[in-house]
Amino acid sequence: MFGYRVPAPDEAMLISGGRRGLGGAPFRVVTGHGKFVLPVFRKTRFLTLSMCEAEVTETCVTKQGIALHVRAVIAFKVGNDHESIINAGQRFLSDQDQMSVLTGRIFAGHLRAIIGSMTVEEIVTERQKLAAEVLDTSKTEMAKIGLTVDSLQIQSIDDGDTGYIDAMSAPHKAAIQRQAQIAQAQATQVAVEAQQVAARKQAEYARQTAVVKAEYSAEVDRAQAQAAQAGPLAQAHAQQEVLAAQTELAQRQAKLRQQQLVAEVVKPAEAEAERVRILAAAEAERMKVQAEAAASYDRVALDRMLIDQLPQIVKEAAGGLAGANVNVLNGADGLGEIAAGLVSQGLTILDSVRQNLGSQDSDGRPGTSEDSSLLQLPSAKEQKPKNGRVDLD
Repeated sequence: MFGYRVPAPDEAMLISGGRRGLGGAPFRVVTGHGKFVLPVFRKTRFLTLSMCEAEVTETCVTKQGIALHVRAVIAFKVGNDHESIINAGQRFLSDQDQMSVLTGRIFAGHLRAIIGSMTVEEIVTERQKLAAEVLDTSKTEMAKIGLTVDSLQIQSIDDGDTGYIDAMSAPHKAAIQRQAQIAQAQATQVAVEAQQVAARKQAEYARQTAVVKAEYSAEVDRAQAQAAQAGPLAQAHAQQEVLAAQTELAQRQAKLRQQQLVAEVVKPAEAEAERVRILAAAEAERMKVQAEAAASYDRVALDRMLIDQLPQIVKEAAGGLAGANVNVLNGADGLGEIAAGLVSQGLTILDSVRQNLGSQDSDGRPGTSEDSSLLQLPSAKEQKPKNGRVDLD
């Protein structure tokens, strides 16, 4: 629509002419909406509210008197409130690029002042502290010109050819280098160990592969050898079975022949030997019986002969007393005792003869009737009565 003006979102529309703005400002501020502006009678200008950047490169002297080249970047913009827009519009509306130049100069001065109160070690190690102090000291001045600072970054600090920062960082560099060397050595050791492990694994794999190949090769060789020996082995087994059958047949034939020899030779010989033994035993038994019978007969005959001759023996003994001068002291009792003594001597002679015959029988020489002629009768002079007295001349 003709005469209706709308500012961009990052702009502030300043309308001059007609009524004054807030606080006696020579213009009215419009942001965020449009405004109808009468042509010819009103004039509109636009002030940017976007972010601006200012770079500061300054040589500053520290508290120790060491010159440092400091480079910083400031991010700033016009404030969003009407007061800040009015302050910035009155100062930079005709040449808005001057905002960056003026901001850089303001921060350069504050940066020199703050660095002059700090040591190199503090500046290097506490950059954030340096930036915060610079922001705090410049905030009031920046507010007066309608600007606000969003951030301040110290990008670099350099001491030039003095080498102070390098000397200050030398121990740390040495420690870092030492740690780096240690880390490198450890990494190298780990890498070497990993290589050794990999080499051992490769060697183990190669060994296992060689073993498996050797086993496969040996198995193939055994299979080939078994296949090559299958025919001869089968033939040898067949021959072995034939030999075993022949051996078994020969053993059976030998056993049969042995049984035949036993039946034809040994058994008849044993039978003959048994027959001879039985016959010999029977003959020996017969002869023993005959000998016992003969001996028994001879003893009986001898006993009978002695019994038959006993009266003669007594008679002879009595006859021996016929011519003797015998004095009988006891009368009839004495004669009786003499007769009894003669009979007793005859019986004693008979027992002696029997014992002699028994001893001869035990020696295997049976007695005969001829032995009766060997009997020696005692003479009348040797005979003594048991209870009488006989005097012989």
